[in-house]
Amino acid sequence: MSINDSLRMEGISKAFPGVQALKDVTFEVKRGEVHALVGENGAGKSTLMKILTGALSRDEGRIILRGRPVEIGSPADAQALGISMIHQELSLIPHLTVGQNIYLGREPRARFPGFIDWSALYRDAQQLLARLNVEVNARAKVLGLSIAQQQMVEVAKALSLNADLIAMDEPTSALTERETEVLFDVMRALKEQGVSLIFISHRLEEVFQVADRVTVLRDGQFIGTAPITELDEDRIVQMMVGRELGEMYPKAEGQRREVVLEATALRDGRELHGVDLELHRGEILGIAGLVGAGRTALAETLFGIRPAVAGEVRVEGRPVKLNSPGQAIRAGMGLVPEDRKLQGLFMNMAVRENITLSAMDQVTTWGFVNFATANRLASELVDKLDIRTPSLRQRVRNLSGGNQQKVIIARWLTLKPRVLILDEPTRGIDVGAKAEIHALMSQLAQEGVGVLMISSELPEVMGVSDRILVMHEGRIAGEFTRDQATQDDIMRAATGGKGNYAS
Repeated sequence: MSINDSLRMEGISKAFPGVQALKDVTFEVKRGEVHALVGENGAGKSTLMKILTGALSRDEGRIILRGRPVEIGSPADAQALGISMIHQELSLIPHLTVGQNIYLGREPRARFPGFIDWSALYRDAQQLLARLNVEVNARAKVLGLSIAQQQMVEVAKALSLNADLIAMDEPTSALTERETEVLFDVMRALKEQGVSLIFISHRLEEVFQVADRVTVLRDGQFIGTAPITELDEDRIVQMMVGRELGEMYPKAEGQRREVVLEATALRDGRELHGVDLELHRGEILGIAGLVGAGRTALAETLFGIRPAVAGEVRVEGRPVKLNSPGQAIRAGMGLVPEDRKLQGLFMNMAVRENITLSAMDQVTTWGFVNFATANRLASELVDKLDIRTPSLRQRVRNLSGGNQQKVIIARWLTLKPRVLILDEPTRGIDVGAKAEIHALMSQLAQEGVGVLMISSELPEVMGVSDRILVMHEGRIAGEFTRDQATQDDIMRAATGGKGNYAS
């Protein structure tokens, strides 16, 4: 172990019943570096971090921290050793103040027994925020903060524990591009102060922005560590998946057919201010734009989740009223929502039930479920979409993010939709699963489905779409064909500049 190493985990193995989660993994982090830990879902990243932070015990191996072997038997042990973890799902209490959240359970005591020194608590919290260049009042309630500000409060909490090794699990998943840059600036400042950072992300472009070194895990095994300067995205992907991935955006040339969905002057009274669009059968129409541009509002209005106050929607040329999701479904539409766990799936229910819930009329007789029919329908879609699950009775919460997303798509395919709306279809899923979702979208378009895809990832929008609409402040600000689209023109339109319009 080098004198500069802050952490070294050697020969780490961990098994669960029927699963070898980690096998002889080595992972080291230097003092004052950002070290990216990458791999597909199920590669072992979370298990390794849970062992580091005391949430799980290891079966084999040892942990060396600052040059000496340590035992980490609980999260409290990890905190005492200066190790902190910031999870993807933030753990703040909304109705408490920023300062209260930072020092929860560790409040400074006043001279009188049983009393808290509130002035010291807020003074120390404000100093921590200032160290991070975060302009947030320590006395403000967390519920009034943006997601990015809440993320900074989590970082401040880690620093309040005197942590000099901080692991961040998908910290940018809910951040805008600008908020992500602020977080990266904070990470660079912490690095300058000697703090070591472990950065877990599926977004490889972010890894290249902020990481000094990268370690790749695959199937619970250590594949390699290298300086970021010696890697490119193709090499990291090949290490992650163990094969040449081929086209990240497989695109079969489809035939653009008649208009299947049309919206004219669509308004919702809040975020949409007159949207016009046409979606053709067999087309993938990408919707780009910055956060707050109205993209999700458009999806929810088209699907009847939020009512339109003006405008008209036509499906296959017929005007339709979309005042509820039920009406949208009867019109032949489906929606894969942005947050699959909260809005799309029943996490404690089985794969079979999640797939067949929208097709109860197909799997019930006189109000009773025909399980043979349900099994047959679910099995066909599991095979068609290559959903990796040990059985139809597996709870959806135990599947990877990519397979969870396929389950939602399978549910809509039971209804044979004419239009499928996908809001951020590859958010939070690994690079291999992304390619599979892209291929599936292309396949559905070839089968004649009109696919409307919303994405914040410009390479995805440009790689998958036949045509691209760009939204800005609740309106369509630009339209591009696949051949016309460039990142510069799309961003110019997204920020209110003049775009090149498709003919």
